[in-house]
Amino acid sequence: MVLNFQIFTCENSLEEESTNILQNSIKSSLINKTFTNSIILTSFNDFSNWARLSSLWPLLYGTSCCFIEFASLIGSRFDFDRYGLVPRSSPRQADLIITAGTVTMKMAPSLVRLYEQMPEPKYVIAMGACTITGGMFSTDSYTTVRGVDKLIPVDIYLPGCPPKPEAIIDAIIKLRKKIGQEIYEEKKSIKQGMRFFTLNHQLKFFSNVDIQKLPSPNLCFQSKKISKNLIETSLIPKQKKENI
Repeated sequence: MVLNFQIFTCENSLEEESTNILQNSIKSSLINKTFTNSIILTSFNDFSNWARLSSLWPLLYGTSCCFIEFASLIGSRFDFDRYGLVPRSSPRQADLIITAGTVTMKMAPSLVRLYEQMPEPKYVIAMGACTITGGMFSTDSYTTVRGVDKLIPVDIYLPGCPPKPEAIIDAIIKLRKKIGQEIYEEKKSIKQGMRFFTLNHQLKFFSNVDIQKLPSPNLCFQSKKISKNLIETSLIPKQKKENI
């Protein structure tokens, strides 16, 4: 929990608990008044953070073997339901998306669309080496996105190939700590949806370049005094040359 609550006894005396390790402590100004034992003194910011970190609803986006490791959390051995995680099939009902596996160029627009359909505030956990950097497909494959953070913002990076279920639970605990330290005023001014870099992964082709008039590579290696104007004019498309 993030709340630092104080207990009032039946004798109207204030007794503080010994667990002062809890964060975001709020000092009360209503000490002299009479309360029952069911009253908790806190701020709206702490209460909102405590409610959200205790009820994360993830959207599972699994594409590879990392998702098999995540599926073991649903069983009774690890039981990730005790952390308040309820898997959802609709992005409009989720506030956490867990990307597990390789993300290809064709799947990138659908992933961004799912992220945009999630309501604010929303969080992302990048699970596995293929999700974070592209993994073993990052060097030779031309259809793999080299890092999901090029598409959507990532809050927690979870390396591994694949990560163990204990590591996934540790990533969820770190995300809960991050949510518990957020400030409500900053959430209103900064939208997380504006942090991602690119919405689409598309290659740009230049079809009007006159390749025949380009200087040969042998000429470039033999002579060091090649005019820059020659290279620049040869790279101008045909349509622009005609206008000149």
